[in-house]
Amino acid sequence: MGPVRRGEGEFSLPHNVACDADGWVHVADRENHRVQVFDGTGRFETQWYGVHRPSAFTLTRDPEPLCFVGEIGTPLDFQRGAPGLGPVVSVRTREGKLLARLGLEPSSLGVDAGQFISPHGICVDSRGDVYVGEVAHTGWPNVFGTELPRPRPLRALQKLVKV
Repeated sequence: MGPVRRGEGEFSLPHNVACDADGWVHVADRENHRVQVFDGTGRFETQWYGVHRPSAFTLTRDPEPLCFVGEIGTPLDFQRGAPGLGPVVSVRTREGKLLARLGLEPSSLGVDAGQFISPHGICVDSRGDVYVGEVAHTGWPNVFGTELPRPRPLRALQKLVKV
């Protein structure tokens, strides 16, 4: 294992990148549990904490964009089932303020509509509908352990319709 990279502009498993209309570059720094933000020249500007293993990231194209962050579960047994730890899609302001969390209902096993196992890809269409791609098969043990058998088939993509 290499050295831990936690400083500004350093990464531990960057997992997604998105740019906003003003040229800001947002990087999901998964294993540092944060999103780092840079200007268009690559200069570090700020970071958001309070995201658990961010693996998917997108921004809407609105004048005040919303940020959707796919947060995945923990591979650590002692954290599994802890309140507030993935798998969720968090909705945030461009500054990183948490507005809502989608999918945080552990009793559903992540297989019901609007629930997640391991969100790894995310986008929003022009109507505001959200599409979430998951690595559900390999993410299952991180969320539910190895004792609970995987249901078959497991969903890999879902659409959440804006109402």
